[in-house]
Amino acid sequence: MNPIATQSPHPASAPQIKVCGLTREEDIQTCLSLGVNALGFVFYPKSPRHVSKNRARDLCREIGQRADAVGVFVNAEYRAIMERADFCGLTAVQLHGQEPPDLVRKLLDRGLRVIKALFAHGEPGLNRLTDYYASASLVECGRGRLPGGNALTWNWSEARPIGRHAPLILAGGLAPENVAQAIESAMPAAVDVSSGVEEAPGIKDPLKLKPFVRAVSSCMASIPTDSRRIFHATS
Repeated sequence: MNPIATQSPHPASAPQIKVCGLTREEDIQTCLSLGVNALGFVFYPKSPRHVSKNRARDLCREIGQRADAVGVFVNAEYRAIMERADFCGLTAVQLHGQEPPDLVRKLLDRGLRVIKALFAHGEPGLNRLTDYYASASLVECGRGRLPGGNALTWNWSEARPIGRHAPLILAGGLAPENVAQAIESAMPAAVDVSSGVEEAPGIKDPLKLKPFVRAVSSCMASIPTDSRRIFHATS
């Protein structure tokens, strides 16, 4: 659960990249070869990208110390989150529901980095930022039938004020053709993508992953100071 560092082809001056909803070893290897900073595993049974704890542990072993392994939870209890974190070797957790602020503090006390989702058009809203004191805030639209992964584009500039006060991860409807525009609008420290680089839920497409990473890597001036860097698996 300690910060990790390795060499990465993804420029240190560009926003960091988290690819979420991983289910296959080959997709992990593609992400690692491209210098993706964090890989997300969804522990939410209603999601089409849900993985079992045994599957997630196998996938996390593929990562080793080359990227951060992030477990994504929706309204899960502390004990269940810690059990998955310990079993799989997660370095961070993402809370994507209406979790209470004290859960963030308890997880931080256990040495995990905690990403808390806030929603421009849902709850918890952007005005709840200071309630959580998380390691980073992931901001997306908040519309759609699932807590995340609805592939909905939105006015990304609404997230920009969050980045002035906390490390910001931008999500929601990102794809190779629009991520540069989204970064310019929100100025995030990192971006999070799932369906925008898929051929089917949980099945990543290298022909979309590669241009996505290339587009983010070209946004050299968008990263905040090093103190705002979220994922540590890069030098």
